[in-house]
Amino acid sequence: MKKLFRILAVIFLTLILGLFVFYLVKNESLPEGTAGSKADNLALEMMESLNKSAWDSTANVSWTFKGIHHYEWNRTENSVLVKWDENEVLLNTINQTGEVIRPEKIREEGKEELIKQAFGYFNNDSFWLCAPFKAFDPGTERSLVTLKDGREGLKVTYTSGGSTPGDSYVWILDENNKPKSVKMWVSILPLGGMEFTWENYLKLSSGALVAQDHILYNGININIDNLK
Repeated sequence: MKKLFRILAVIFLTLILGLFVFYLVKNESLPEGTAGSKADNLALEMMESLNKSAWDSTANVSWTFKGIHHYEWNRTENSVLVKWDENEVLLNTINQTGEVIRPEKIREEGKEELIKQAFGYFNNDSFWLCAPFKAFDPGTERSLVTLKDGREGLKVTYTSGGSTPGDSYVWILDENNKPKSVKMWVSILPLGGMEFTWENYLKLSSGALVAQDHILYNGININIDNLK
C-alpha cells in the first residue's frame, strides 16, 4: 500500500510540475501596442476583408455554439432568442431586458437568473460569431503590436462594455488582412496569449463572411454549427 501511495505521489508531483512548465512556456504577457491611424486603418481593412457592410445589412442570423446553445438573432429588431437545455429566453440587446419563454412556470427570481445567464451566453458566444466586426465598438482601443515570435498583429482592447471589460485580443491576419487566428488575454482563460484559429469561413446570404471553426493547440475546437 505504501508503494502505491509513493507511485501516486510521484505521478501527482509530475503532473503538477508538467502543468507548471506548460504555464511558463505558454503564458505570455500582453504586448504593448502603438495606437494611431495605421492601427485604425488595419482594423478597417480587416473588417472589409469579411465584408463589414454586408454584415451591417444582415437582418437575421442563427447558429449553434458548440452544440449546446442555439441562437436566433433578429438584428433588425435588436432581439435574440437563446435556447439551451429546456430553456428559452428572448433578449432585447439594446435595453438589456429579457423574457423567459420556457419554462413557462418559474418564480420571479428564477426568471432574473435565467435572463442573466442568457445574456452571459450571448455575450460570449456571439464573440466567436462576429468579433472581427466589433473592432470599433464603443469602448475599444486599437494598436499595432509585435508578438514575441516576431509576428505582427492588431490589438483590440475592450476598455468597457460586454461581460468582461478589460479583455484584449490580438488578431493575426493573412496577406489580404483576413483574420486567420486570434490571441487572447481575457479574464476567463487561465493563460495569456492563448491562440485560436479563425477558419472554415461561410458566406452568409447577405455576403458577410463568418468563421465556423476556432481551434486551440490543434485539438480543441470552439465551433459554430447550423450557421445561416
